[in-house]
Amino acid sequence: MVQINEALKIIRDQQVQVKTEIRELSDCLGYSLSKEISAPFDMPAFDNSAMDGYALCGISREFKIIGEVAAGDESRIRLREGEAARIFTGAKVPENSSAVMMQEKTTVSGNKLFLEQPPKQGQSIRKKGEELKKGEVVFEKGYTITPAGIGMIGSLGIAKVEVFKKPVIHLITTGNELVKPGIQKKEGQIYESNSYALHSACEDFGFSCKEKKQIQDDFEAIKSGIKDSLETTDILILSGGISVGDYDFVKQALEENGVQEQFYKVFQKPGKPLYFGRKENKFVFALPGNPASSLSCFYIYVLPLLYKLSGSVKKGVDRLNLPIAKDYENKSDRPSFLKANIQNGFVEILDGQGSSMIKSMALGNALVFIDATTSVKKGEDVDCYLIS
Repeated sequence: MVQINEALKIIRDQQVQVKTEIRELSDCLGYSLSKEISAPFDMPAFDNSAMDGYALCGISREFKIIGEVAAGDESRIRLREGEAARIFTGAKVPENSSAVMMQEKTTVSGNKLFLEQPPKQGQSIRKKGEELKKGEVVFEKGYTITPAGIGMIGSLGIAKVEVFKKPVIHLITTGNELVKPGIQKKEGQIYESNSYALHSACEDFGFSCKEKKQIQDDFEAIKSGIKDSLETTDILILSGGISVGDYDFVKQALEENGVQEQFYKVFQKPGKPLYFGRKENKFVFALPGNPASSLSCFYIYVLPLLYKLSGSVKKGVDRLNLPIAKDYENKSDRPSFLKANIQNGFVEILDGQGSSMIKSMALGNALVFIDATTSVKKGEDVDCYLIS
């Protein structure tokens, strides 16, 4: 059995092989850059107007209107002192423009422009290179592309992006007692939910589960299922069958498939019977079958490796230190990840902390770490893992 920090270090220290690919800009959301992106030109590329109004030459309250510039026009207007040009948002300001005045603060009579107040030098003009200078690094290698990131890359004129490939994920759930939702269950059976929860957790953090299989508690079937998955996956996640019961065949099946154990069992609650193994460049997590244990282990242990395999600079779920809403005593002799809810700047430990209880996780948005046999007083900071 290993301690939590030891297990995380073993995962963190794994040597991995990452591959790259070229993707269309519209299809790279959530991928991580395999090399930095620098600005190919100044941004803005020219001085332009921040609003609809009038480009002015001089600091006065009365101007002569000599023309108009729309967005996209190749402006040839050159202003002289006391002259103005009608201009629209994003349009290139004429030469010698000293300011732009919004149209709401102007009055026009014929070709005369009158201002409510004198302009300030440079007002409402977006200067060339104000946001980025040519050659400036925009995004570092490993940046995970967001919707705003796609917009930024597009504004640089880049249509295709080199990114790290995401890992191929397969998921296997085991258990004779499991029945798919929608099927009438019999006495002693329960509805299988872990594959749905784990698949959705992958999707929630930008990963895709390529294959899901449910296998009965049969050693040969489990062994065969693992063998098939290891041929085509980068990371295999199993749920159930990893404890020490008579029908827990997963660990032996992994061994007979040549998977080398990196650690087995973590001194924690929930999720003690957690397994992590490796076969060449394939990785395996065998998670406990209890729903809350399974998801907790995914957030704390599986997600960091998924990010590592995808070339991301992210290390796992985001973490915060927040004050606890009420006194709490962890009576367990094991360090615990507790289902909790963050609201109004405080975190509250929820009822229903059993490893089989998933309702409290569904209603919460965080896991709170509290060490073994530790009491925390209201207002004291605790370590929060943000799961949604």
